[in-house]
Formats: sequence, C-alpha cells, structure tokens
Amino acid sequence: MSFLPGLELSRRFHAEVVAPVLDQEFPGLRYAAGRLDGGSELLGLDTPRSSDHDWGCRVQLFVGPADVHRAEQVVAAVDAALPATFLGLPTRFAGAEDVLLGVAGEDGVRHGVTVHELGAWFQGRLGFDPARGVSTPDWLAVPTQRLAELTGGAVFHDGLDGALTRARTTLRWYPDDVWRYVLAAAWTRVAQAEHLPGRCAEVGDEVGSRMVTAGLARDLMRIGLLTRRCWPPYDKWLGSVFGRLPEAAPVTAALADALGPGEWPRRQAGLVEALEAVAAWTDRAGLAEPVRARAVPFHTRPFLVLHAGRVATGLRSAITDGRLRARPLTGAVDQFVHSVDVLTHPERARRVADALNEADTIGYRDPNER
Repeated sequence: MSFLPGLELSRRFHAEVVAPVLDQEFPGLRYAAGRLDGGSELLGLDTPRSSDHDWGCRVQLFVGPADVHRAEQVVAAVDAALPATFLGLPTRFAGAEDVLLGVAGEDGVRHGVTVHELGAWFQGRLGFDPARGVSTPDWLAVPTQRLAELTGGAVFHDGLDGALTRARTTLRWYPDDVWRYVLAAAWTRVAQAEHLPGRCAEVGDEVGSRMVTAGLARDLMRIGLLTRRCWPPYDKWLGSVFGRLPEAAPVTAALADALGPGEWPRRQAGLVEALEAVAAWTDRAGLAEPVRARAVPFHTRPFLVLHAGRVATGLRSAITDGRLRARPLTGAVDQFVHSVDVLTHPERARRVADALNEADTIGYRDPNER
C-alpha cells in the first residue's frame, strides 16, 4: 500500500469508523472532530518515517460544556467498536516510551481517539481560549509552532455551531500591530549579530563564523515566513516550510553558500544576498514605509552588513498601539526562549512572557491619556 498522509488517514478514520459509532451510540451528540494537536502531518510533512511513533489512526473529538460529562462514555464506546486495523494500519498503537517502559507490546494498547471540552482544550494548548478574544499578551505568549499546528491541521466535522472553525480563523494571523512588533523584534536580533560572522572570520575562527551565520540563517527563514503570513514551525521543519515559499529558492541557495565550506568572501556574498532579499520581502509586506536596505561596510571594517536596525525602526514606528510601540523589541516568547521544556508548556511560556511584559510596562503612560 502506498503511503497515505496522516491527515487524510485521520479524515477517513473519522468518516468511516468514528462517526458511525457516534451516530449509533450517541445520536444527536453535538461535537466537532479534527486533528490539531501536533505531528508532522499537520504541516503536510509526514513520510513513512513518521509512522514509527504516535502517527496513525488518530482523531480528536470536541464537545461543549453540556456534554463534557459524556467524554468517558464516548471513549469507551469507540474503544469497544474499533476494528483491529483500518486501511491496513493498526487502530491501536504505542509510543516509543510505552514500549521502553514495558506497558505496551508491538500491537499497542491504546487508540488515538480523544475527547475534550473545546474551550478547556484551547486553554490547555495555548494558555487562552480564542472564543473569548485574543489579546496582545496572548499573541506574544504562544509559540508559532502551536499556531502552525492549529491552523495547518484539519477539521473533519464541526457540529458545535462552527465554534472550532471560528477559533481557527481567529488564530489565522496576527493583528497588524502585533505583526509589526514581532517582525521588528526579529530584525533586531539580526542587527545584533550580523557583524559577528565577518569578525570571527577575520581572526581565523571559521567555526565561530559559521555558527553565528547559522543563527542568522534561522532568523532570516523565520522572518521570511512571517512576511508571507506563514507561522514558522520549530527547527526540524523550518527549512522545509521556508522552502515552500514563492521566491525561496534563491534565498535558500544563498544561505547554503553562507553556511558552506567556502572561504569567507563567498560565505559573505551568500549572507548578504539573503539579508537583502528578506529585507525586500519585509518592505513588500506593506507594514511600514519601505526601507530598501542594502548592505554597506560595518564602520571601517572589511565586511558588509545590512544595518538591519533600520528595518526594525521602520516597523516599530508604524505601530499604532502606544503601549506596544514602547515595549523593548524582545518579541514573542519563542523569539527569546528556545527551551522545549518552556515552549511546550503554555503555563510556563505565559509566565515568562507575562513577567517580561510586566517589567517592560512599569511606569508606562499612554500619551493620549490626560
């Protein structure tokens, strides 16, 4: 059997197995169904390799507060009715951790159908419920990986008066001011490091030069995705998703030169080409007056920089929210935190983001207030 992408597998699993059980055992149950909770399939990047753990016949079911008490009954009914296989794949599986711990055999002991109250699930996944609105602190406290999953997954059924679909629409993209702020923060990161690869190379530190360039390449790929209203995923898939953008090929080639084994002049040429191209993408996003940034020498030193702070300043100046414009350009939580153990726990990410926000806004006074 040829490989069936995980989202299509889940869609068919819901339609052909799970939905009939619900129709028979719980007629009239108001629920939504989809796959939104993580995995390469949500980005359309799963391959046969993905099937070695937590990939397969999976569906999330969502109910409203009035039916949350039925969750265990629904799970039990699905458990009792599941066939052993679906489209040649087991309907029960075990994660690698289960096998290692000896709590599951090769055939698996658990199925992939879960039931959640919709608002509580969003609260647990994001740290807020988008049905109640999304504030600026909400946007800045949620990693873009989570937003990529939620908006890149699929809804198979929305019997909650469209509540799941509306929530996903709300999360489709940042408000313009938040978008400007996050991009300004990203260009600030570039401005802080763009002169370092040349200096490292000048003193013979080739590894250090490539290391700093790699960080700049990551930032530029994230910026490129942000300019095209595409949530940057985490590092494993960043290059893959960036590569799908229109006009990405020459930037990817330039970054390959910047990161490659050539001498510094060739690497610098690649880095400069990538910097200028992504700066032009930022101009074309129409969020601020175009900067038209071009590479120039860094003071009197023999290497080129974009002086990317100019791009950040232009974006920041266009922010209409005075409180947001006054914030230091630290950005969203995944721009200054890279710990998986923080970013995958919304309550931790929120505490970090809120603490920074509180510190940044102490003493702020809106100039429009009297």
